[in-house]
Amino acid sequence: MVKAKSWVMTKHFDGFPKKSDFGLKVEELPEPKDGEVLLEAVFLSVDPYMRLFSKTHIKEGGVMIGEQVAKVIQSKNPAFPVGSHVVSNSGWRTHTLSDGTGLTPILPEWPKDVSLSLVLGAIGIPGLTAVYGIEEVLGLQKGETLLVNAAAGAVGSVVGQIAKIKGCKVVGSAGSDAKVAYLKELGFDEAFNYKTVGSLQEALRKASPEGYDCFFENVGGSSSYVVLQQMKKFGRIAVCGTISTYNDSEPQTGPYPYSTMLFKELKMEGFVYSRWQHKDHETLKRLLAWVKEGKLQCREHVTKGFENMPAAFMGMLQGENIGKAVVAV
Repeated sequence: MVKAKSWVMTKHFDGFPKKSDFGLKVEELPEPKDGEVLLEAVFLSVDPYMRLFSKTHIKEGGVMIGEQVAKVIQSKNPAFPVGSHVVSNSGWRTHTLSDGTGLTPILPEWPKDVSLSLVLGAIGIPGLTAVYGIEEVLGLQKGETLLVNAAAGAVGSVVGQIAKIKGCKVVGSAGSDAKVAYLKELGFDEAFNYKTVGSLQEALRKASPEGYDCFFENVGGSSSYVVLQQMKKFGRIAVCGTISTYNDSEPQTGPYPYSTMLFKELKMEGFVYSRWQHKDHETLKRLLAWVKEGKLQCREHVTKGFENMPAAFMGMLQGENIGKAVVAV
């Protein structure tokens, strides 16, 4: 018998999550039956979407949702031998019994000198999101100018680097001077701290006086309206996230961008990476190749200890991380 720990949401978040909104649960798991495996979490992911989906995908008292890299420690399923690693949507759990459904084995060509935690970041959903937003939604072309906000985060940092690989000018917006310095290290052409610029409009104009062909939107809120004013005619916007609104108790209203979109003839499209899941395997191989070639840099903000899952989650929502936020068990 294995003692499994899990973090549950004791009540739905009201505004920004609080420590008291989480509870630690302990239970004993039985031995695996035929066809089952017992998983032990190695790395767990904390992501903005968990806050967005908390009301619709988690009941009060339910386990927090999320991906993890797990090791198979007992197996009665030949497809998942003991000692192998998988990606699992087990949520915030230390141990999980699974019949194998939904488990994704690590790519067989995964290098031994590359941390498996990247499966939760640049060579996982954030990386897939970046690729599909750029290629499938924006159709970004060589020589174009791309703006990405939350640019030092798990998705934004990959977006900017892929745009550079494709021969584009890249401008990034982030929330600290340390993050701006990181973006410069990654090869962004221009980067600025939106919290300290006197005028977002002027910062955008200075970074790219000719305007922007494409905008990869991660933040939402009133700042996005300012960005739309700086788009070129026939500009394209990929809406990946709206993290600035996730903790609002009341929905934000206005300003409304429709006249700007009309006169500039802009195209805006929201998307979720899973629309192109039939391409995931080949896309992950491309991302891994870029990492191996040194074209794609991956920084992680690692919190140690399963007991620190809520703190890591809340820290990520406050923008404490540069790159992907993960928890190492």
